[in-house]
Amino acid sequence: MIIGTTKELKNHEYRVGITPDNVKSFVKDGHTVLVETNAGKAAGFVDAMYEEAGAKIIASSKEVFDTADMIIKVKEPEPCEAEMLRKGQILYTYLHLAPNPELTKTLMEKEVNAVAYETITDSHGNLPCLRPMSQIAGRLSIQEGAKYLERSFGGRGILLGGVPGVERGKIVIIGGGVAGTYAAKAAVGIDAQVTLLDIDLNRLSYLEDIFGASVTTLYSTEANIEKALKEADVVIGSVLIPGAATPKLIQKKHLKMMKRGSVIVDIAIDQGGCCETSHVTTHDNPVFIEDGIVHYCVGNMPGAVPFTSTIALSNSTFGYARKIANKGLEAAAKADHAILTGINTYAGKCTNMGVAESVGVEYTDALTLL
Repeated sequence: MIIGTTKELKNHEYRVGITPDNVKSFVKDGHTVLVETNAGKAAGFVDAMYEEAGAKIIASSKEVFDTADMIIKVKEPEPCEAEMLRKGQILYTYLHLAPNPELTKTLMEKEVNAVAYETITDSHGNLPCLRPMSQIAGRLSIQEGAKYLERSFGGRGILLGGVPGVERGKIVIIGGGVAGTYAAKAAVGIDAQVTLLDIDLNRLSYLEDIFGASVTTLYSTEANIEKALKEADVVIGSVLIPGAATPKLIQKKHLKMMKRGSVIVDIAIDQGGCCETSHVTTHDNPVFIEDGIVHYCVGNMPGAVPFTSTIALSNSTFGYARKIANKGLEAAAKADHAILTGINTYAGKCTNMGVAESVGVEYTDALTLL
């Protein structure tokens, strides 16, 4: 198989789809690997490292797209990249199609066989390819929330960890999954007051066992969310429904209840966001203020730490990529149910129920098409 990766085009996205170590393994298996020049430079992987591993360095992304059987990326293709995709080509990347009907329909019209990292589900019900980026985004959310709480950015001017004689800041985390848990770890680490809400009582019990009295856990109801928002200095939105659009748990009306200058960090923005007033921002313009509340809604948070993120991502995605390359997508999906769950579009059909419901297209079971 010919496998290709290109330089990411999303604003301030410095990660890259494969590492030189990945290339070495692909080449050892008998595959050809094409890498667009400087694709990994910002993440710390220069062209010479890829060449030494056995890759061919290609001058343009178009040549990679035109030649490769499988494109491995980090983020969803930009419109100009989507236009270069072709029938039967495998696209392996984060897709986040639920809030993006245009891209979904393009992939269907072009009959691209798209496998999304974020919907690959293992036998334990976990999302192994989403997990490392959720861990990083969770930790970063506290770092960014603390920064934009500073007065110069429109925040309240609160030091989350406090000092002797001054009350510590209050962090509210909505969603106790991987991102929420790692946000809680970071929040506890800076000595903030932490409240975490979730609808899964088993998960809340588990988190209470881990954090003890360091974190207050609450069952997520509208009343408890409103109460927590009124007291919060920083709110972390880390709600996830795999493949589907995120429910808007923080509504516009809630902003008027919150303290002026408090900060919302919407980690869920890739799936549409869990705050009604959120919209995607970028690393060079990461925040906006609405009703006195600072919103941080960067759609590729882990892109800010590309060396860590690229290695962490490839650690989780490469094993599935190798199976797809060695067996072909169809045989790999039949042999490994996790790969099957990652297929979002195939042969012109939408094969993920959450995506189909969110964008308003017909759902088709991928297994019937393979």
